[in-house]
Amino acid sequence: MMRLRSDLLDLLEATARGNLAGVTPEWRDEAALTVVMATQGYPVGVVAKGSEIKGVEGLDNDHVRIFQAGTRREGEHLLANGGRVLNVTALGRTVAAAREAAYAAVDRIDWPQGFFRRDIGWRAIAREKENQS
Repeated sequence: MMRLRSDLLDLLEATARGNLAGVTPEWRDEAALTVVMATQGYPVGVVAKGSEIKGVEGLDNDHVRIFQAGTRREGEHLLANGGRVLNVTALGRTVAAAREAAYAAVDRIDWPQGFFRRDIGWRAIAREKENQS
């Protein structure tokens, strides 16, 4: 979604009308990378719902988006409501740059009951390095 430059609604309408041949999606040249933040215990254990997630507000910008999957609101509080809870997606000139931006956003989120992997994108970054040499 971050790389899509075209209007998604136009593409969905063309799909619904059976007129996709008349629409050409435009894409950004940047790389995109997503880090999934999950509740402790996911995917094999019982996940506790209701832990508060802080620091998400203000992270969205032209190059970073926080996609909420397993969340709910109670008043002003953002709470975990499932296993895979947040998808922190970033754009960058390279996959390595996108990863750096995604992890910078993840590091600003205060959620002690959540976890994420620090090795996302390592194969793509290795390919980038190979192609540069």
